Amino acid sequence: MPVNLTPNAIATINDGDVNLKPLVQVLDIKQMGSAQERFRLLVSDSVLTQHAMLGTQLNDRVKSGLVKKGSIIQLIDYICSQVQKRKIIVVLNLETIIPDCEIIGNPKMVSDAPAQNALPNTNSMLLSTVGYNNLSSQSHGSNMHSIRPALSSLSHDGNMQSFRPTSSTQNQGGKMHTFQPALGAQNYGNDVQSFRPTVQPPYQPPPSYRNHGAVMKNEAPARIIPINALNPYQGRWAIKARITAKGDLRRYNNARGDGKVFSFDLLDSDGGEIRVTCFNAVVDRFYDAVEVGKVYLISKGSLKPAQKNFNHLKNDWEIFLEATSTVDLCPEEDGSIPQQQFSFKPISEIESAENNSIFDVIGVVISVNPSVPILRKNGMETQRRILNLKDGSGWTIELTLWGDFCNKEGQKLQEMVGSGFFPILAVKAGKVSDFNGKSLGTISSTQLFINPDIPEAHAVKDWFDRGGCDVASMSISRDIVQGGPKNEARKTVSQIKHEGLGRSDKPDWATVRASISFIKTDTFCYTACPLMIGDRQCNKKVTRSGNSRWQCDRCNQEFEECDYRYLLQIQIQDHTGLTWVTAFQESGEEILGYPAKELYLLKYESNDTRFADIIRSRLFYQYLFRLKIKEEMYGDEQRVKITIFKADKVSYSSESRYMLDLISKVRAH
Repeated sequence: MPVNLTPNAIATINDGDVNLKPLVQVLDIKQMGSAQERFRLLVSDSVLTQHAMLGTQLNDRVKSGLVKKGSIIQLIDYICSQVQKRKIIVVLNLETIIPDCEIIGNPKMVSDAPAQNALPNTNSMLLSTVGYNNLSSQSHGSNMHSIRPALSSLSHDGNMQSFRPTSSTQNQGGKMHTFQPALGAQNYGNDVQSFRPTVQPPYQPPPSYRNHGAVMKNEAPARIIPINALNPYQGRWAIKARITAKGDLRRYNNARGDGKVFSFDLLDSDGGEIRVTCFNAVVDRFYDAVEVGKVYLISKGSLKPAQKNFNHLKNDWEIFLEATSTVDLCPEEDGSIPQQQFSFKPISEIESAENNSIFDVIGVVISVNPSVPILRKNGMETQRRILNLKDGSGWTIELTLWGDFCNKEGQKLQEMVGSGFFPILAVKAGKVSDFNGKSLGTISSTQLFINPDIPEAHAVKDWFDRGGCDVASMSISRDIVQGGPKNEARKTVSQIKHEGLGRSDKPDWATVRASISFIKTDTFCYTACPLMIGDRQCNKKVTRSGNSRWQCDRCNQEFEECDYRYLLQIQIQDHTGLTWVTAFQESGEEILGYPAKELYLLKYESNDTRFADIIRSRLFYQYLFRLKIKEEMYGDEQRVKITIFKADKVSYSSESRYMLDLISKVRAH
C-alpha cells in the first residue's frame, strides 16, 4: 500500500514545531548508555533524516518490536534540542502506524542535504515542477531569454522590478507585471526578463504560551516534560513532580572551604524518579520551602551525571538547583502522581544480592530489640536498633535502624510488637550488608512505612493471618556461613574442631547455640586510649604515668581520663562439648549488659560483691553466638582463635520454628 510521509517534517521540527505530529520512518536503531538503557533512532521524512532519542518510558516499544527498522511512526509528543552544535529530536510519545515497511525515498542527513531541500514543502514542489536546474521558457514575441536566478530583473523600459512567485503576471508590450513561474515563463511582448523567486521565510511555530498575556522574548513558560525525558542539552524545561524523600542538611569542609548540602527525590506521573541537590546559598532558599509529599513545578536547573555511589534512583542524571532555579508549589493536589513508588523484592532474593546494593522490601515485623548506643568509627555516638522482618518467601532478615529511625519508627514498632500486634513494615531504599550474613540497614534516604495502605501490604497481612505466622522460616542474616552451603550454617561446638574450621587462608564463620559456663574476671577489660587518629579512636592499651595521668605509647601523649574496653575470655558449651572464645567491646556489652567502665568501677572501687553477682547471672544462659574462627600464631605455635562477633539471647519461639523447619526438611529428604 502507498505510504505518504509528512512532507518536510524534519525541517519543520528543526525550525521549532511541536504540534505537527508528523509521520516519519525509522531507518536505524542504536542502543545507547550503560547504567540506563536508551535508544537512538534515525528517522526520515523521505527527503531528510535526523537522529532522535527515545524517552526511556518508550524503551519497551523497541524491545517488543513495535518500533524497528522500517517502521512508520507518528511523533505525538516531541521536542528538538541542540547537542554539541547539532540538533536532535527527543521523542516523548509516539504511535506505530505500520510496523514494517520498505525504505521510502533516498533521504540524506540534514547536514549533508542541499540548501534547497530545507525549503518549505510548497516551494520544493514548485521548483520540482518547473525543473529549476533546467528551466525552459516559451516566448510569443521575437526575443527569447533564459531564466536566470537573479535577485531582480530589468524591465524593457529600464526600470528595476522584483518578481515574487505568489501571483501570475504576463508582460504584454513594455509593462512588467509579477507572475507565477510554476507553469513556465511566457512573454507576449518583445522582451523577457530574468527573475528569481523570493524564498519563503522559514516555518515559525505558534507560541506555546498563548493566553498568558504579554511575554518578552525567551521568557515564555517552559514546557512541562516527563522526568525520563530530561537530558543536559535541553535549553529550557520544567517538571511537575512529588517529593518522596528529603535528606538531612549536611555540612562539609574541603579545599574550597566550608559548605552545606541537602537533596530530595522526585517522582512524576509517568513513574520517573530523579534526585535534586542543592548547595550553600541555594540550600537557604529551598531547604525549608520543600516538604515531603507535596507536588512542585521545578525548572531552570542543570543536569549532571548521577553519582551512583550515593544515588540509588534509576536515572543517569541528577538535577542541581542554581540561583536562577524555581521551585513552585502546586497548591492543588495532583492525583495522577503517586505518593510513593516501590520496587519490592522477596527477602529470599537479598541472599544473592551484592553488598551495598539498594532494595525495597515489605514484611511482617516479628521482633524488635531495644535501642542501644553505638560509638561510630569517627568517635560520634549514635543509636542502633535491630528488628526482624518475615515475608511469604519463607525467610527472615535483620533490619538495622540507625540514628533517628530508632526513636521514631523503631520505638513505635517496639510498642506494637510488645502489645502482641505484628505490624506490616515497608522499607524504601534499604542498604544491603554482607556482614553477619545478609542484612538490611537504613541510610539517609531510607523511608519506613508502618501498615501502609497499598496492595502489597494487604497481601502480606492476609498471608500472615492465614497461617504465615506459624510457617517455619530461616534467617538469611545469621544462618549462612560465608562461602559455605546453607546446611553448614549452624554448627555445634564439637563440629568446629572436627571439621577443621578456621585452618584455611580466610576465616570461617559459624552460628552456635550454646551456654556460658565460665567468665574470667581477672582481666575482663583493659584501659584504652581515647584519642582519635584520623576518624578512628586509638584504643591501644594505656598505663599510669608517674603523675597519675594515663599515657599512650602509640600516641605519645598523656591525659586525665581513659576508656575502658571489654576483653572477655569466655568458656561456652553445648551438648557436644566446650571451647574458649573471646568477646570484645560490642559483643561484651551484649553479654554482660553493662559498659566496661561501670563494671570496672564496681570491681575495683565500690562493690566487688555486686560485680560478682552480675557475672554469675550470665552463667548457663543460652545465646546464639556468631563466631569468627581463624588460625593464628602464638609464639611458635599455631592456635585456632574463636571470636564472638555477635551474641543474641535465644528466642525460644524462633528456635522452635527453626527446629521444626529442620525436621520438615529432613522428612522431605
